[in-house]
Amino acid sequence: MILHDPAEWRAARLPERCAADRAGVPRGVFLVQPEGFHLAAQSAQDNRYKAMGTAVSGEHALTQHRALQRALASELPAIAFPGDPLTPDAVFPNNVFATAPGRWLLGHMRHPVRQREAERADIAGFFAGVLGYALHDLRPQPGICELTGSLVIDRSRGIGYCGLSERCDALGAAAMHAAFGLRASFLYELAPGEYHGNVVMSVLAGRAVVLCPDGFADAAAAEAIAADFGASAIWLTREEKQAFAGNCIALRESSVWMSEAAADALLPASRSAFERCGFRIRSVALDEIEKAGGSLRCCVGEIY
Repeated sequence: MILHDPAEWRAARLPERCAADRAGVPRGVFLVQPEGFHLAAQSAQDNRYKAMGTAVSGEHALTQHRALQRALASELPAIAFPGDPLTPDAVFPNNVFATAPGRWLLGHMRHPVRQREAERADIAGFFAGVLGYALHDLRPQPGICELTGSLVIDRSRGIGYCGLSERCDALGAAAMHAAFGLRASFLYELAPGEYHGNVVMSVLAGRAVVLCPDGFADAAAAEAIAADFGASAIWLTREEKQAFAGNCIALRESSVWMSEAAADALLPASRSAFERCGFRIRSVALDEIEKAGGSLRCCVGEIY
């Protein structure tokens, strides 16, 4: 079932009807190193978070990315693939590549600079040849869909929350709903200037949701999503969202990862809310990589 109206979504009470019988956290993650790191002008057209016009250090970005991989490896296997200067946004692989049990997905990217990432033989070989996953290629279908950049998934229940923008339309959302094998999806419009749903919200291990109403075109959509999680809804301010606090991810049941800048921006009430929901905040400095318009969650591809 795919719904777009907040009132219909709340009335359907789908989260109550979907059993939490699937894995809520991944069994491993993959990353792509920021080699030849620079800011891609093409994808900056609809990403206001990119710090265009500022100097960037490829060496600093690589150092921070290696530290991220080491930190994540303290919780689960973390594999890193080499980067390519011809695909500078590849440091955010979760938009192009994703997995569900037994299958791997290729997204239909909006910008040609990102479409080139899907041609990599090594990542394809890893999923198909090493893991033995079947390919579900979304590129031929007409809808734009940038995978878990646009679509935030409650993996434990098989429920998707999809932010519509230039990076994902209704056709693309429906294609992802089928490809991920979701039981239900709620589509909502992102606020003007927002490009990906995973910047304004995140579902943590199926137990909690983090969201900023400022990132939604309709506050009723944010309220409908929050209602799915009751007291385990963590509301962020605009300032916290701007620091990428919404771009967080739970890789294990008791911890949540975000960038150091995001963690530093959290208000005491927000920190307490994470703790109340049973999550210890873990962070890594990613300020150089964040100049490219994404943060920690964007760097992490999940292996289910």
